[in-house]
Amino acid sequence: MSFTTRAAVLSRTGAARPYADSRPLSVETVTLDPPGPGEVRVAIKAAGLCHSDLSVINGDRPRPLPMALGHEAAGVVEALGDGVTDLNIGDHVVMVFMPSCGHCDPCAGGRPALCEPGAAANGRGELLSGARRIFREGEAVNHHLGCSAFAAHAVVSRRSLVRIDPDLSFEEAALFGCAVLTGVGAVVNTAGVRAGQSVVVVGLGGVGLASVLGALASGASPVVAVDLSEDKLALARTLGPTPDQVQTVNAADPDAVDQVRALTNGGADFAFEMAGSVRALEAAWKMTRRGGTTVTAGLPPPDAALAVNVVSLVGEERTLKGSYIGTCVPSRDIPRYVALYRQGRLPVDRLMSGLISLDDINTGFDRLADGAVVRLIVRP
Repeated sequence: MSFTTRAAVLSRTGAARPYADSRPLSVETVTLDPPGPGEVRVAIKAAGLCHSDLSVINGDRPRPLPMALGHEAAGVVEALGDGVTDLNIGDHVVMVFMPSCGHCDPCAGGRPALCEPGAAANGRGELLSGARRIFREGEAVNHHLGCSAFAAHAVVSRRSLVRIDPDLSFEEAALFGCAVLTGVGAVVNTAGVRAGQSVVVVGLGGVGLASVLGALASGASPVVAVDLSEDKLALARTLGPTPDQVQTVNAADPDAVDQVRALTNGGADFAFEMAGSVRALEAAWKMTRRGGTTVTAGLPPPDAALAVNVVSLVGEERTLKGSYIGTCVPSRDIPRYVALYRQGRLPVDRLMSGLISLDDINTGFDRLADGAVVRLIVRP
C-alpha cells in the first residue's frame, strides 16, 4: 500500500544564492510505493548536510531531476519487502550511499564501495533493483544515491543499510554513513596509515575533520590540518588528546606548502585532499614527501583535471590514490568506528554544528556553502 510522506525535492540546479530566497529544495508531500523485494522502508530520524548534496544543488555534480536529496542518515525500520529476513521492524539503521550487490567483481573481491550495479543505479537515480519508489503527483522522482534521506521516510535497498545498536543517538549515527566512513576510511583503509607516520589533511569539512580524527586514532604524528577557515582550524586543534597534537596552517598563507613541509620534516608521509578542489589537490601533492602518498576523496566537477609531473611520480616513487567511501566494507567498518567512538578515540560528535528542521534546509545549505558549519543535522 502506498505511503505519504514529506521530502526535500530538487527540480532545478544552479539556483542563485542565497538559497533561503531562491529555495532550490522544495519540501513537498510525496508518495512512496511499498518496499519491493529486498527493500526496506525507513523512518528517517536524522540526516546530515554534506557537500556532496550541495554539489548537486549548484550543478557541479549532474544528477537526473527531479530528485529527492540526502544520503547521510539514520533511522528506524518500518516495513520490510519480500526476502528481507535479517532486519526486523524497529531496528535502528545507518544508510550507506553505495548499495553493494554482493556479486559483481568488485564486491566479490571485497571492495563493495566500487559495486558496479550500485554505481549504475545511483547514476540513473534508481534503487539497486532498478525501481523508483518516490512519486510526486504521479511523476516519478529520482533517488539520491539510493537514499533520498532529506525526508520523513524513505524506501531503500536492504543493501544500503547497516544495523546499529539502539543506544547510539540518531544524530551521531547519521555521521557514520558518510563523513566518518569516507574520512576515517581514507586514512585507515585506503592509505593504511601506521603509528608514527606524518599526515596532512587539506580541507576541513565533515570528511576532512573525520580524516583528522582517523589519523589521530591511528597514532599518526605529526598531524597537520589545512583550511581557509580559522574557525575550522581552531576546531581541528581541539580534536587531539593533547593541545599540540594537531597543528594547523591557513591555506591562504603564501607559504602554506613550506609551512607544512617544515612541520612534517620535509613533507608528510600521507596527504589527504578533502576539499573537492584541484588547487587543494595540487597543494596536497606538494606537501607530500619523496616516497609519500597523496589520497583524494574530494569530488570536484566532472571536467576537473590534474596535471602531474611524471618524472616526480616515478623518480620520487610517489603514489596518488583515489578513495571512495573510504574503501569501506560498511557492515564491517561502521561497527568498528562506532566502537572507537564509544572508547573516546573517535569523537565524531565534535563534528556536529547544530540541528535544523526539514523546513529550514535551504538556509542550512547557505550556511554550508558559506563554510560556516561542519555538519548540520536535519530532523525531519
